[in-house]
Amino acid sequence: MKVRDFLLERYFAKYEFSVRHMLSASDCETISVRELLDGADADVEELWSELRLSYTESRGHPALLREIARETGVSADEAIVLNPEEGIFLTLNALLDSDDHVVVLSPCYQSLYELPKSLGCEVTRWYLKKEDSVWKLDLPFLERAIKENTRLVIVNFPHNPTGFLPSVEQLNAIAELSVKKGFFVFSDEMYRGLEHNPADRLPSAPSIIRRSVALGGLSKAYGLPGLRTGWVTSTDKWLLDRIAALKDYTTICSSAPSEILAIAALRRSEELTGRCRGIVKENLEMARSFFCENSGRFEWFEPHGSSVAFPRLLGGQPVKDFCERAVTERSLLILPDVVFDVDWNHFRIGLGRRSFPEALSVLREMLN
Repeated sequence: MKVRDFLLERYFAKYEFSVRHMLSASDCETISVRELLDGADADVEELWSELRLSYTESRGHPALLREIARETGVSADEAIVLNPEEGIFLTLNALLDSDDHVVVLSPCYQSLYELPKSLGCEVTRWYLKKEDSVWKLDLPFLERAIKENTRLVIVNFPHNPTGFLPSVEQLNAIAELSVKKGFFVFSDEMYRGLEHNPADRLPSAPSIIRRSVALGGLSKAYGLPGLRTGWVTSTDKWLLDRIAALKDYTTICSSAPSEILAIAALRRSEELTGRCRGIVKENLEMARSFFCENSGRFEWFEPHGSSVAFPRLLGGQPVKDFCERAVTERSLLILPDVVFDVDWNHFRIGLGRRSFPEALSVLREMLN
């Protein structure tokens, strides 16, 4: 299996832990293990204090699977615990063969289209449209793109890197097309829980799309990327069994401490995701004001979910050069759109960290 270098991750590897200011992080402000356990119930405290560092159940701790089921609307035996990136890798390997066609909502996290390519699949990029500084979902394009051998459509809501969030009606339209055309849906839901208006939260795909699988995890909406804990859910028993079998070739099972801490997190779901949404809300107001004040230099696209936004740099300067200048002259990390394999002169900003105001002030100084 041959894959290209992961553009975004290589860019982060080069700068993330050496720069002074981070403006493009996709995760939210994290908390300490002590803070997480201080709010835990007695059951979690006992699990933690009695924890032995042995192998764990391959599909996940039973209590963790029950919490995932409660969050996603499936049953506990319709979920598998794994590392989020592992979930993408195993699910795509389980579902796809070399003669399959895959449609991928774009721009997106590179593994969502790079892994199907590495398996020999034909890949069609389904790009969000831009109309009057608003992101829009092009459903007619999707319907035209479906072929006889279309095996999979990959979506990501709330969307990274734009912050786009579709309506329930639009998600239902994808579900109806899946029934009509017979394709599977892979729903990347890593940012689920970070809807700027919680009333806009979409149901997890397996609860409304029969032929579907969803990816979730604690990295974004919970602010716990260091746990490296996520899950895949599906009502398709064959698919879950196949993913479980493939997992024997990757991690085999999850980290025992991470599983107990994940149980603690999911039992405080509304508290932790509400905290992260609060940080995003404050930073979003600041970002909106900044980009509107500088409308001659940037085009602002309002996000409605996730912890990221994807504004556009105006003028003649390529955004890659702009971001390179920021990191070399100001030690300010900004992600150019080339790491998402597009050339639209956009860049990603991250709205989930407490350090956002300071990083934004560095950008302001750079402009001045």
